[in-house]
Amino acid sequence: MAFGEKLQTLRKTKGLSQEQLAAELSVSRQAVSKWELGESNPDLEYLIQLSEFFNVTTDFLLKENVKSPLPEPVPVQKDHALTAQILFFGATGFLLIGLLLAFGGWYDQQTGVAIVGGMIVQVVGLAGYFIGRLLAGAEPAFWLQITNLAIGLFMPASMLSSLVTGRVISPYPTDIFTVLPFGAFYAVMLAASIWAIKKMNSKTGN
Repeated sequence: MAFGEKLQTLRKTKGLSQEQLAAELSVSRQAVSKWELGESNPDLEYLIQLSEFFNVTTDFLLKENVKSPLPEPVPVQKDHALTAQILFFGATGFLLIGLLLAFGGWYDQQTGVAIVGGMIVQVVGLAGYFIGRLLAGAEPAFWLQITNLAIGLFMPASMLSSLVTGRVISPYPTDIFTVLPFGAFYAVMLAASIWAIKKMNSKTGN
């Protein structure tokens, strides 16, 4: 058995995705993928880490004629991936519903209760999002992350612009004096978040 096959078997034995193993070693998912495909071999530093992590010898990892009993891989629970996807899209739905509830409640009542109610719904959506991440062991699609950010940052940017301009805190800009600072805050917050996500994804190889 070649090194790449052994590594893949060991990884699956622990029930890990390539992303999760990459995170353990502080390398990219692409690096792990190349190791398993036999396109490259890890440096000595990572080879030692792999032997310690999987509790096998480096000889076993590198030499094809060295045999070692390997336990059967843990079957991957496919329903986890489906559940994670449902939670990811559900999170987007809750974020949007929370935003619309805050808009509608503020338009009718103009009270803080309307904002809090909408934010509570959004928090439920965020909780679902992070549960989905735990189940999937990875982030959702990049476009979905951006969509969630665009929805989730709208109210905080509006509330911040209201504070800066001395207006009553509202879930959306209420006049020309809050529109301009809202646009600036929203653009900066969104751009910074997108940059952070790209940097995080580049480290994990997503």
